[in-house]
Amino acid sequence: MSAQVSPYDDEFQLDPSIIYLNHAAVSPWPKRTERAVAVFAAENGQFGAKNYPNWMKKEAELKQLLASLINALSPDEISLVKNTSEGLSIVAQGLSWQPGDNIVIPAEEFPSNRIVWEALAPQGVEIRKVHFPHHANPEQLLINACDKRTRLLSVSAVQYATGLRLNLPQLGEYCDAADIYFCIDGIQAIGAMQFDVRAYQADFVMADGHKWMLGPEGLALFYCRAEIRDQLTLRQHGWHMLAHPSDFMSEQWQAADSGRRFEPGSPNMVAIHALAASVALLLEIGMPRIEQAVLAQIDYCAELMAARSQLECLSDLRPGRYAGIVTFRHRSQANEDIFTRLMENGVVCALRGGGIRFSPHYYLRPAQLFAAMAIAAA
Repeated sequence: MSAQVSPYDDEFQLDPSIIYLNHAAVSPWPKRTERAVAVFAAENGQFGAKNYPNWMKKEAELKQLLASLINALSPDEISLVKNTSEGLSIVAQGLSWQPGDNIVIPAEEFPSNRIVWEALAPQGVEIRKVHFPHHANPEQLLINACDKRTRLLSVSAVQYATGLRLNLPQLGEYCDAADIYFCIDGIQAIGAMQFDVRAYQADFVMADGHKWMLGPEGLALFYCRAEIRDQLTLRQHGWHMLAHPSDFMSEQWQAADSGRRFEPGSPNMVAIHALAASVALLLEIGMPRIEQAVLAQIDYCAELMAARSQLECLSDLRPGRYAGIVTFRHRSQANEDIFTRLMENGVVCALRGGGIRFSPHYYLRPAQLFAAMAIAAA
């Protein structure tokens, strides 16, 4: 098994004492991202904001890179927000709701994709949570939960706990035909899997940059399909979201006719420089190659578990049902004990989904996966 994507393997030079299997939480940065931040910091320290016009060009470059990464029609459909939760909140608080409307979500969602909808309950909006039995057909279960009062279906492209991957084209096709908004939390997919907002017929997509996109915390993409942009009532206002943001003296204003309308204040320029470097790396390698490598990592984990009877896989590893996450447990030892042993031996992972979650990116070496699984099974 080989998951290496030469010549980019040397972009990651982690301390040799650790095996990093936690990209579904917070990823380490590539070397080029370290350099980008260092260069930006040195420039700022020496010249302040003298070169701010170049920083604005970097902001525009990042939006173009992100548009390419998710196959958006234009960078004007991309907004830079603080995190996934903010992107979800823009949708939840921006759409108009009527008593009796309902929203359908998977029951296993991360809190961000649950709380924002539950907060609408005082407006009379019903939240329908759909449980996925193991090896069920999750798309059909979600579709069955919808009716004529369903206004929005919101799902994670890949579930955070066990890594279940949904058939987004099928869900998007249904939502389009049923006139239901389709919202995708892409945080566990974008950067690991090929992602195509147009193929999915997505209305809204949001994803932090600090997981599979290999960037910093504090910066996320928010995609809103251009045709429905003005259907979101603005709840945040500031100078940066204006059509003419540099006209400080004008008392008349209107929101920008682009994704910038959802960016009220000053951009996070440090994070912009970092994420631009990381996304550029992903695109240089090519998402088809990265996806192939990430899936190969999980396939190898499955082989290693199958050879160790004391380990039980909790993830659905049917073709098309997994991405970069695999969750498992020990048949005779507590999850907390396994997790402690792994962390004490330098294996960075997470307790999720009733077991241990491994989430390797493209650059992990087979020997590292073998060593981590051996520690887990001990």
